Amino acid sequence: MTPAAAFLNAMAQALSTMTLYAAGHPARERAIDRAHEALSELQDDLPNPRFTFLGGEVLLGRVPLRELQHWAWSPRLAEAGIQRLELLDRVSRDDLDAFLEEAYQRLAETRIDTAGLRQGRPSNIRYGEVGIRGEAAGEESTSEELVTATLSYSLGDEIEGISWLHGEVKEGRGLQLLEAEAIVRSLSVAMHGDQSYLIPLLQLKEYDQYTVTHSLNVAVLTMALAEFLGLGPREVRTFGIAGLLHDLGKVNVPEEILNKPGRLTEQERRVIFRHPSDGARIILESQHDLDLAAVVAYEHHIRVDGGGYPALRYRRSCHSASNLVHVCDVFDALRTRRPYREAWPAERALGMIEAGAGPEFDREIAETFVQMMRRWEGRVADLSIDEPTLELDAASPDPLAPEAPRAPA
Repeated sequence: MTPAAAFLNAMAQALSTMTLYAAGHPARERAIDRAHEALSELQDDLPNPRFTFLGGEVLLGRVPLRELQHWAWSPRLAEAGIQRLELLDRVSRDDLDAFLEEAYQRLAETRIDTAGLRQGRPSNIRYGEVGIRGEAAGEESTSEELVTATLSYSLGDEIEGISWLHGEVKEGRGLQLLEAEAIVRSLSVAMHGDQSYLIPLLQLKEYDQYTVTHSLNVAVLTMALAEFLGLGPREVRTFGIAGLLHDLGKVNVPEEILNKPGRLTEQERRVIFRHPSDGARIILESQHDLDLAAVVAYEHHIRVDGGGYPALRYRRSCHSASNLVHVCDVFDALRTRRPYREAWPAERALGMIEAGAGPEFDREIAETFVQMMRRWEGRVADLSIDEPTLELDAASPDPLAPEAPRAPA
């Protein structure tokens, strides 16, 4: 058993023991001692391990722990609000004891005074929901702090995750669905603050960053539009995964073609035109339940009037998710600087979407997208890929809420 799996199993055993014995009981103290010993062995090899608990799966950093596949404690911890667990430097036995007590109380659904429990001392353990960032160095993530932490996010892990995801596919190791789901959940958290709503979009700095920034932006825009259209949280995340993976086939396109400043040759265009079918094949071969994402990857360049690519032998309607991602894909592509042209201002790109409503884009979806972007213009945050941290104004109104009636003129 790996040190990571040994620690998590020892932690679970300690939590189970805490249900049987009160604080100070020798059996309880021995279980915590064993968990701390296992953690010390883990930190000998990996000083700063970070775990993510999603359903029955456990990630160590970006890699699934196959030993703990379908681990029963993973969904229990996630449901208790402990989706991510970060261990910094050398975790003391007292810090682990305090964390286990808080985790036990969360699992038992009985709230406690965490400030009194921790007595104000710093902790090297951080925990909370996936995607929450912004705690100052050395602070512990108590339940009270998780609420205020929603005011500040960094998308650095999501950028790293998309790069890793593409790299795994490019190296032939297949699509890592858990990572895609974690990224989408994290983006969803970043978009919803305390009484605030934000559309965080990355700005390209180097041309070779395009695939990563574009994938993230299309996922964000797709989720925003799905939510604006009134879809539920699960559907929004499903559409977000489709947006995140829509260009996955571009991992097979050489960088010199993707970033070519001049006109593409006919052979180079054929390579580009293969990426929708390549992406759909990669997704289907992953053996995950991702039929919708595969359809979107295949169809997102097909126009409503039957044009675009891949060419259809018989004209037919595309899936509504494909039509939705198509609009978001074109908008982000237009507003991003490319080797062969400068970035378009957002309003010019929206004008292009309006003009294409009907012949290129599904009319209702295109018109709704334009309406959304104009209504939420003040909620779009342009972030640098090098400093992808955003701050939310908790006092800002939620644009999803019904508009207040206007006073008579």
